[in-house]
Amino acid sequence: MTLVAGIDSSTQNTKVLVRNAETGEVVREGRAPHPVGTECHPDHWWDALMKAVEQAGGLEDVSALSVGAQQHGMVALDKDGNVIRDAILWHDTGCAEQVIDLNNELGDEWVKRTGLPLSVSFTAPKVRWLKDKEPENAAKTVAICLPHDWLTWRLKGFGPGNANFDELTTDRSDASGTAYWSGDTNDYCPDLFEHAFGKMAILPKVLGPKDCAGETASGIPGIPSGLKIGVGGGDNALAALALQLEVGDAVLSLGTSGTCYARTERPVHDFTGIVSSYADATGDHLPLSCTLNAARDLDAGTKLLSVSHDELSEMALSVEPGANGMTMLPYFEGERTPNLPNATACIHGMNLANFNPNNMARAIVEGMMASQVVLIEATQALGVPIERLMVIGGAARSKAVQTILAELISLPIVLPKPAEYVAQGAAMQAVAALTGDFPTWPEDRTAVEPREQQPIIMEQHNALKKELGII
Repeated sequence: MTLVAGIDSSTQNTKVLVRNAETGEVVREGRAPHPVGTECHPDHWWDALMKAVEQAGGLEDVSALSVGAQQHGMVALDKDGNVIRDAILWHDTGCAEQVIDLNNELGDEWVKRTGLPLSVSFTAPKVRWLKDKEPENAAKTVAICLPHDWLTWRLKGFGPGNANFDELTTDRSDASGTAYWSGDTNDYCPDLFEHAFGKMAILPKVLGPKDCAGETASGIPGIPSGLKIGVGGGDNALAALALQLEVGDAVLSLGTSGTCYARTERPVHDFTGIVSSYADATGDHLPLSCTLNAARDLDAGTKLLSVSHDELSEMALSVEPGANGMTMLPYFEGERTPNLPNATACIHGMNLANFNPNNMARAIVEGMMASQVVLIEATQALGVPIERLMVIGGAARSKAVQTILAELISLPIVLPKPAEYVAQGAAMQAVAALTGDFPTWPEDRTAVEPREQQPIIMEQHNALKKELGII
C-alpha cells in the first residue's frame, strides 16, 4: 500500500492526513493550532506542522506529500532567508487605505490584468502597506511569498542561512490570489508588483498543476528525506480538486468565511468588484467570491441566545420566511462582499410583535445565507455555468442553513460528506508528484430536498442594503 500525506495549513490550525494513494482512505491524522490573530510569524506554522506530523505518527512510511494553505498572506524574506516580520494574513483589514490608493492610481487595470477587483485580502495591498508603513522592513525585503510557498521551501531544507530563492516555488492557484499574476498570460505582472511595492522582489516560480516541487530535506523530525513534494496550492483550489469539480459545478463553502467558486476554462473579469478570477489546481480557472462572515454568524447567534447550534436551527425553522420583517446584515468584522472593511453588523425591522428569540434566530440564518446568495448570483451574471451547487464547511451541517438555501435558489444542492477537503486535495497532488496524474477517489454526496422559493428573504436583504446606501 502506497501512502501519501496531505497538509492543510489553514488560518486556525495545521492538519496532516495520511491517505492510501489508491483508495483515498484516511489511515491516520494529526493537527495542531495556530495563534489567533490577523498576523502570524511563519515559524508558528512550522511548529504546528511538526506537532501535527508527530500526532499523525510521523511520515516515515509515506512516499510523497503536498501542502495546501490559507491564501494571500504576505511573507517577507531578507537576503539570508529570514522572515522580516509577522506575515499579514488574508483577513487583516489594515491595508484598506492602500486598496483605495492603488485603485485611485490604476483603477480598472487590476481587473483587466489580473481578474481581481482589489480588496484588503489580496497580497498587493499588503506589500504597499509594508512600503508605506514599515519602509525599513520594505528596504530589507528581497523576496515575497505566500504561506504554502514558504512551508514547501522549508520542507526542501531552505530558509534562514540557506536562502536559495531559485527553489522558492508556488502554483497557479496561490499566485492568482496576489493581484500581480494574470490568468490570461499565465504569468506574473512584474510591473504591477513593482508599482505596489516601489521596487521589484523575487517571487516564487510558478509550477504546473501536476509538477513535483522537489524533495524533503534531511533533519526534519518525523519526515524522512527524499519524499516527493507536490506543487501545493491555495485552500479553495485544493478543496475544488478534492471535490473533483467539473465545469457546471459550483461550491459554496461555509467556514470562517463564506466562499463561492465554480470551475471554468477561461478567466473572468468582473468590474462590479464581487468575483475574483483565480486559477484552479488542474489548469483551468476558479472564479471566486467571498464574504468575511459566514459560520461565525451562527456562532454569534448561539452565544446571544444561549442555545446550541441544533437549537438555533430548530428555532429558525419554527418561523416563517422573512422572520416576520426582521432582517440582519452580518458584517460583524467588516465585509469583503460588499467591500466594507470598517462595517459592523445590524438588525433591522424589530418591533414589539416580532422581537423574540425565534425571529432573531431566523434573521441570523437568513442574513448569513442571503449574503452568500449574492456571491452565487454574481458568478452566474458573468456567464459562468452553474448547474449544481455543492455545499461544504461546518455551517453546511445546519438543517436551517440547508432549508433556507433551498428556499433562496432553485439549483440542485448536494452535500458532500464532511471531510478535510484541503488536505485531501493536497494528498491528490502528492499522488500526482509520484505518478504524474491525479487519482480518482470515491465520492459520497447527499441531495438536499428542493423547497418552494421564498423571494421575501432577498427582497428584505436588498431593501435594507439600499436603505443604508450599500446598493
